[in-house]
Amino acid sequence: MRGDGDGWSISPGGVRHWGLFGAAGLLLRAPLGTGGSAVLLQHRALWSHQGGTWALPGGARDSDESAVHAAVREADEEAGIKAADIRVRAERITAAAPSGWTYTTVIADAGKPLPIFPNMESVELAWVPEAEVDQRRLHAGFADAWPGLRATFARMDPGECTAAEAAELAATLPRTVDLGAEFVWLHAEPGGPGERAVLLNPPYPPENPEPSGSPNPVGEAGDPGAGLGGVVPEDARILGIPRSAVLGSAG
Repeated sequence: MRGDGDGWSISPGGVRHWGLFGAAGLLLRAPLGTGGSAVLLQHRALWSHQGGTWALPGGARDSDESAVHAAVREADEEAGIKAADIRVRAERITAAAPSGWTYTTVIADAGKPLPIFPNMESVELAWVPEAEVDQRRLHAGFADAWPGLRATFARMDPGECTAAEAAELAATLPRTVDLGAEFVWLHAEPGGPGERAVLLNPPYPPENPEPSGSPNPVGEAGDPGAGLGGVVPEDARILGIPRSAVLGSAG
């Protein structure tokens, strides 16, 4: 049953955007082998707006639903993705108009590439490796938003964590981590893609620690590798991930 959100929002000058109360779409990631990730993309039906391009499952929000609810509902309707099979990680407003219309991208993970069942709004659906998304002919709005949505790969060695944290990581990785300024696809696959990541426990080091005079001050205050017990190569860039962003607050 259709809700009350279908229709055009008209901005000054006559520019139209679909969704009387805004719109939302689901950016769903799933793990590939060796630490990679894939994104679920929809090849839009030719009769639709910018038909023939690739974008995210999504559509108009109803007046009584959140962006998350709308995105998950649309993914179910357009791709057969069930809410119980995914985990929402974040949401971002990725487009806005003078009329007040907004498009919200909801970021979520699945434990594996799920079976997909296109409806009449799709030519096809596909799980596309993250690095290959921008090789497709993308919907203009999604193409503009994609650079801020794509994830940086990072790998973590659970052996550098406490036993309790290693067990928690085994249960939650791989996954999308929202760091505010960027998204990270964090995995624990040895030899997998991305830079080395370490888990930061509070109190977190300052974002811009004062220079210490050493090119690689392992173990010094402000070093994300402090206390790990290993020697970090001088040319290695370490990505510090707050524990709370992955495992929640420390007990």
